[in-house]
Amino acid sequence: MQSMYYVGLDVHKKTISYCVKEGSGRIHSEGKIASTRLDLDRWRSTLPQPWTAAMEATIFTGWIYDALVPYATELKVAHPLMLRAIAAAKKKNDRIDASKIADCLRCNFLPECYMASPEIRERRRTLRYRNLLVRQLVQMKNKIAVLLMEAGVSYNKQKLHKAGYFAELIGTSPDIQDGLRPLLRLCRETVVRLGKTESALVRSLQRDPLLQERIERLMTIPAVGPITALTWALEVGDVARFSSIKKAISYCGLCAAEKSSAETVKRSPLSKQRNRHLQTTLIEAAKMAPRNSPALAMLYETEKQKHNANRATLAVARKLVTYLVAVDRRQTDFLLIEKQTCTAA
Repeated sequence: MQSMYYVGLDVHKKTISYCVKEGSGRIHSEGKIASTRLDLDRWRSTLPQPWTAAMEATIFTGWIYDALVPYATELKVAHPLMLRAIAAAKKKNDRIDASKIADCLRCNFLPECYMASPEIRERRRTLRYRNLLVRQLVQMKNKIAVLLMEAGVSYNKQKLHKAGYFAELIGTSPDIQDGLRPLLRLCRETVVRLGKTESALVRSLQRDPLLQERIERLMTIPAVGPITALTWALEVGDVARFSSIKKAISYCGLCAAEKSSAETVKRSPLSKQRNRHLQTTLIEAAKMAPRNSPALAMLYETEKQKHNANRATLAVARKLVTYLVAVDRRQTDFLLIEKQTCTAA
């Protein structure tokens, strides 16, 4: 039986440091290659067989993972924060980091994290780009208001971004100087263009054959719209990765971090180790949820009386996570799940 070789990769923008170790821990080879597909393919062809590899999760991990996974016996991605705690050392450089990743893999101490499929990662990139467009859209709308306020122009805040009102405002207001009008028109054109692009991206994701059925099923949950459903589906990937509801809530950043020592227990408001895209989307959805669901409205009022409005919103967000996990696991519409629950009771 052939012995396994363990490869540790320390990935950077321009270079990849590698360390190949035998099962006994003896270094077989180590070095550095350029972070290009051609160099990676050439290096991969020189590896002894069979081999398994590990790397830290970074912005560059995706394409390297896709390039190596067909040839590796096993390929793992490590959680960066947990790996840092295990591999902390006084002396640190790329060569040592690659060696320590190989040792963690060899000794089965690697804190592995979930790696979504290439199809999910591709669509997730599109959704996150849509989020960037939304932020830019808000910035441009705020800039229009700032330009008007700087010139002392009175305007209706609720109607400012309506096409008819805006055209009438810049065409008839005597307080708008000639030099300001081109800037306002440019801002307005940018707002319209960003809005159309954002809507087109959302429609394309909703109609995607890979996502369509799942998104429609998730949207049967009260207060879950297309953006919340898309964010959940693309950020979570495979819901089976969560063995419990608590782990899903923790991943979404809807629980407090805890630091305890002896008899002292300290809890921060919300954990910083979370998926920030899911956290933001679920909290925004939870703010609107009581208007769309009597059950969630009752939960909100109960928690608000016990604590405060923010704690109540978090309780609703956690309940939404429970609904999303249940619908995703059973692959059944939310209304049907409620009916089955009532029948069983």
